[in-house]
Amino acid sequence: MFSSTWNFLKRHKRKFIFAGACVGGVYFLGKYAQKKIREMQEREASEYIAQARRQFHFESNQRTCNMTVLSMLPTLREAILHHLNSESLTTLLKSKPANKLDIWEDLKIISFTRSVVAVYSTCMLVVLLRVQLNIIGGYLYLDNSVSKSGMMPLAPPDVQQQYLSSIQHLLGDGLSEMITAVKKAVQNTLGGVSLKQSLSLQELEQHLNQIRAQVEERNGGSTHRPLSWYMMPDEENTLAAQACGLTENDVTTIKLLNETRDMLESPDFGTVLNTCLNRGFNRFLDNMAEFFQPPPGAQGDSTPITTPDSLSHVSLPVAKIIPIVNGQIHSICSEIPSHFVQDLLMIDQVKEFAANVYETFSTSHELQK
Repeated sequence: MFSSTWNFLKRHKRKFIFAGACVGGVYFLGKYAQKKIREMQEREASEYIAQARRQFHFESNQRTCNMTVLSMLPTLREAILHHLNSESLTTLLKSKPANKLDIWEDLKIISFTRSVVAVYSTCMLVVLLRVQLNIIGGYLYLDNSVSKSGMMPLAPPDVQQQYLSSIQHLLGDGLSEMITAVKKAVQNTLGGVSLKQSLSLQELEQHLNQIRAQVEERNGGSTHRPLSWYMMPDEENTLAAQACGLTENDVTTIKLLNETRDMLESPDFGTVLNTCLNRGFNRFLDNMAEFFQPPPGAQGDSTPITTPDSLSHVSLPVAKIIPIVNGQIHSICSEIPSHFVQDLLMIDQVKEFAANVYETFSTSHELQK
């Protein structure tokens, strides 16, 4: 029996070897596949956790952006009111001076200038802080991710403070230059408009568009300043202008400022800022529209319905429009969430741009730069 079994095995030796190899191969292949599947699952879980952590950090960063904007609006408002003090002129008018007409003309220019400046500067504050805080937010995410590896932080606290303090340019020299540009445009556009002349809401919008065209130099000009200049100083005016004595933190701050300047000069940023400005001036006109209402019964109905067509037939003398325009700054630059600021903060293009900035500066390849 054993002999016949042995002969059988000898005759089919190759088949048994092949079968054993197949069985062993399948076993080890199965083990290998299980290992790879487990590694893939662990990697996917790790990537999901990392993505969830980064998403949470991004959303938290956006809430910080919104709160920072609201906290800085009173400072911006006071700076504008300091430069464009119409209250002193209204006090003078109450004393019935001999040059009453001249004071009214000055009040017209100052009132329109400060409301237009308020729209520009508030829009700039929203988008500039979005850029700055998402650049810093991206670096902080990387710092938190590699904190256990012993690497030097990309954005230490001193750098953060030094970098974010650059927002003072918008509240200082940038604001002063903007006021000069806007005031000139207002003078060119409204200087010859009589106080007694009546304007409809559509005509008011046309005047605002003319002012914007001059401020933004859409027709070109040798003295044209890009809007980004009002948000950040020229490169030669930064820390880089110092010939020596730069610390490592200073060098890092300069790098952040240069990266921010690149962002502000990009076409995408220009598109986002223009979207904000359009929304801001539309909201300003919406606020003004509340005062351009048809008189009761003008439409033959006890409950008139306000439509764009009905508003086009309503006009107010410039002298009555001036105090309305003059008070708009308190709605535009309000630290209490208003429709104006909320509109700007909720613009989809602003959110998408913020996400792109954060994505750029929170990816690991930035560590190599």
